[in-house]
Amino acid sequence: MASSGDEGRVVVDLRSAAESAAADEEAHATPLHEIESLCMRCGENGITRLLLTLIPHFREVVLMAFECPHCGERNNEIQFAGQLQPKGCCYSLKVPLGQSDILNRQVVKSDSATIKIPELDFEIPPEAQRGTLSTVEGIIMRAVDELQALQDERKKVDPQKAEAIDQFLLKLRSLGSGEAAFTFILDDPAGNSFIENPHAPSSDPLLSVRFYERTREQQAALGFLAEPPTEQPGEAVLPASAVESNSDGLQSVPHGSVGAVAGRRAIAQGNPDEVAAALCRYSAPEEVDTLPSTCGACGTECVTRFFATKIPYFREVIVMATTCDMCGYRNSELKPGGEIPAKGKKITLRVQNARDLTRDVIKSDSASVKVPELELELSSGTLGGMVTTVEGLIVKICEALERIHGFQLGDSTLEWKKKKWEDFKERLSKLLSLQEPWTLIIDDGLAASFVAPATDSLEDDSQLTMEEYQRSWEQNEELGLNDMDTSSADAAYNTTST
Repeated sequence: MASSGDEGRVVVDLRSAAESAAADEEAHATPLHEIESLCMRCGENGITRLLLTLIPHFREVVLMAFECPHCGERNNEIQFAGQLQPKGCCYSLKVPLGQSDILNRQVVKSDSATIKIPELDFEIPPEAQRGTLSTVEGIIMRAVDELQALQDERKKVDPQKAEAIDQFLLKLRSLGSGEAAFTFILDDPAGNSFIENPHAPSSDPLLSVRFYERTREQQAALGFLAEPPTEQPGEAVLPASAVESNSDGLQSVPHGSVGAVAGRRAIAQGNPDEVAAALCRYSAPEEVDTLPSTCGACGTECVTRFFATKIPYFREVIVMATTCDMCGYRNSELKPGGEIPAKGKKITLRVQNARDLTRDVIKSDSASVKVPELELELSSGTLGGMVTTVEGLIVKICEALERIHGFQLGDSTLEWKKKKWEDFKERLSKLLSLQEPWTLIIDDGLAASFVAPATDSLEDDSQLTMEEYQRSWEQNEELGLNDMDTSSADAAYNTTST
């Protein structure tokens, strides 16, 4: 370790700085750390200052600022210090012609994020721009500067390529100045990127957000072991009978085994009370199956347990639960079983008392949620599929809005934006305290969502209404039903049955 000289600060490595800052998180002032770094412009040593800080309602980040006293070179970066998000995120922002205010929206780009502009067939890979906090215009102009930097050398080596890049830079500058309409796509497998929505908590017609499961290739690109271990030559998998006769049978069951053995293994590894309460709430499953999976937080191998059950007044569903022994990550999902219904379903619940807050709610991936009294609308896919209660659904919506739109709650936010969010949170708390009745609307094109009735008969529940409707062509297109062809499968089933 070396000393920083006149200021008397201790220069430490990045790991020590992060650990020291994390240990002192309860202190009033987060310590600023300095490390000596090589300047890539002049080759002399400069100073990199590190600060671990927490952005309110967002996540922990490491701010890094480099300065070289010899040549004046300066640079800054932002890196995420927390864990990966359970799913990747993809933001798509439409920038209309002449609306320069859209270009001023804040953008958080992590090290793993890719930026695309389809109109120019232009892509900024993750390694081209490190993690940064900027605006749409700032990211575009930074790309222009980086492409322009080597133009003099290109003109000497390949004049034709340099001329083509000059023409491309003219188009890119026109986008950065708002002279042309384009689409700004931010795709981050780590889920740690963000584009500001000034209309939050209301939806933005120009901004769409999609969350997705990471592929094995994306897990590997993030630095995690994604491929399962290859089976060694000559190593045979024990049959179920041999496993049952083994005294250490629980550890000898092959990874991802299914059937009665896997069902007993899954139950034996869990808490009996929790398993019984979760699995036997509606009907006791005859068998719990397991399949190999990958942890969405740390990328290691884990096990997903699932079983099928029938919910009264609803349909057959598949309950899936994933736990990771390495990092403690847990996730539960509910998938619809059986065939795709011919019609969608709209569920309307009038919440009037505390009993209504405890109603069971099943929200699928394809369901949208509306609360007219708050002018709150969540598009399909938001929050994913979940099994919860009415109160739990509202709480999760509030937590998700604070996490995604956290920059609009920080210290640098304008006062009118802060007041807007404070008013919204106050109105949201009134819903849970039942100071006045309110309405919950769940619209599901696949009819895979459900709200439990308060009476034994669904018809006797006057506060709950369920109506079916014919899906539009746009809804079928979004769900991928227009291109679905099951004629081959139908013919095969008909041949088998005859």
